[in-house]
Amino acid sequence: MAIEQPPAAGRGGWIRRPPADEDFTANPVELFFDLAFVFAFAQLVSFLVHHHDLEGMLEAGLLFWMLWLPWTQLTWSANAVSAHSRNVQAIMLVATVASVPMAAAVTGALDDAAWMFTIPISVIVLMGLLLMTMAHPTGSAEWRSAVVYGIPNAAAVGLFLLGSAFDDQPVRVTLWLAGIALIAGGTLVAGKGDWIIRPGHFAERHGLIIIIALGEIIVAIAVPVLNALGVDEGLPKETITALAFAGLFAALLWWGYFDRPQKVFESRFEQLTGADRAQYARDVYTYVHALIVSGVIFSAAALEEITLHPDHTLDYSVRMMLLLGLGMFFGGVELAALRAYHVVPPERAVAIVVMAGVLFLGENVDGIWLLAALDLVIFVTLVLEGRRLEHPRDTRRSTAG
Repeated sequence: MAIEQPPAAGRGGWIRRPPADEDFTANPVELFFDLAFVFAFAQLVSFLVHHHDLEGMLEAGLLFWMLWLPWTQLTWSANAVSAHSRNVQAIMLVATVASVPMAAAVTGALDDAAWMFTIPISVIVLMGLLLMTMAHPTGSAEWRSAVVYGIPNAAAVGLFLLGSAFDDQPVRVTLWLAGIALIAGGTLVAGKGDWIIRPGHFAERHGLIIIIALGEIIVAIAVPVLNALGVDEGLPKETITALAFAGLFAALLWWGYFDRPQKVFESRFEQLTGADRAQYARDVYTYVHALIVSGVIFSAAALEEITLHPDHTLDYSVRMMLLLGLGMFFGGVELAALRAYHVVPPERAVAIVVMAGVLFLGENVDGIWLLAALDLVIFVTLVLEGRRLEHPRDTRRSTAG
């Protein structure tokens, strides 16, 4: 796939845009930017571990969407202009630097670290808007679409910063939610405009952020190992078993997204053109993939509790956090399939119900065995789904004879 083709100049001439029909792979600077979100997601997992009641989960959801906004902004911008340009790389590096204090402030964002959280978010969002507008000639259809999208985003940044000025948490949360709602409304309006969308790059970037989130499961299950080594203790067999089940859980989630869904979502993406392609990118990737990624993060927090205390029963709130995580992950794939092909994979819908039953009825079961049961449900689900997709005629065998 070609990368360096004669590009079209953007508005200012210093940002070069490849031809609209050219796709490209993610640049290492984009991967570097993503790695900053390893820190952010780890902080969010830590927040959930210490605040896994309903209020804490709602607050974590707010914080996740605040983190998702700068990431998705830079993803859209780099999709149009390509981070293979040195000037774009310089802006991406600045965004990466800004993301470090943002990530460090996650656990205190609703308390005394609000400014350290929202100022970097604002910087990243505004740089993304700059890239998005400068990439297109002034007055072009794409430039107008970027401006229509940019105005509510800039206003939302103002609400984020204004919220940080209030010590009263309900006021702060209300202003931040208003900013998120403003951006969501802006994306709905902007979806009717003209955009340059490169499906391969867009799908790859969202696959990479899911890998980053799955890495948080690995980090979470390493905690009991570090704790045991820190006090010079051996690992009990329950912990070793829990680590194995948690590692299997992460592998099954990888299988549940990358084996089929990622490919079929991208395939459908490539079939679309014009506004249909832009709206698909918004719905399936910007919106639904946020659910999938947050589902992995919620699951990682629950797994940390299980691997820390494998022979203990799980609090109701932890079981519900795990169910919420699995529901968002599998439900997100269901929503994406519905949007892409107008179908709902039946095996995954049934699996969500079965996993809910396991977690609701497992109040007296040690966490290690609840995790083993969930692994089994997910494994069977993916096997049955694969069999149905690979051998569709197996379910319509002839009874003649």
